[in-house]
Amino acid sequence: MNKQQSGFTLIELVMVIVILGILAATALPKFVDLRSDANSSVAQGYGGALSSAGAINYSGCAAKNFVVTTDVCVKVAKCSDAKDLISPVITMAVGALPSPTVAKSFYIVTDTALTAAGKTTQCAAVYGDGNVGGVPFTYTATGT
Repeated sequence: MNKQQSGFTLIELVMVIVILGILAATALPKFVDLRSDANSSVAQGYGGALSSAGAINYSGCAAKNFVVTTDVCVKVAKCSDAKDLISPVITMAVGALPSPTVAKSFYIVTDTALTAAGKTTQCAAVYGDGNVGGVPFTYTATGT
């Protein structure tokens, strides 16, 4: 009687290992650099939060005729004042950007003044990621 064997040949197993190796080599770089993607997302998130907080603060101030009122209207006269609008309050260093940046820190190189209540300006800021240059982001500040 002839007995028929079943299973994979050595060549087939080697080919599967080679194909898995190629797939792993092409996918690995995407997963290695997740930290920069995360830092970029943090910067964009804070930019959105600061812009939204500025709009909400302006609405509260307009309702109170721009009289500074606790938890309703915060005075925003320059870009760095927006830090007081979100909770927890963040610290923004104003001035020259250090090299490298301090991780999880915020920087404003030029602290632009807002000319009047209701006027908006694009503020350029940097989220510190521990590298030279950090992660730049922008937000809209609304004067009150």
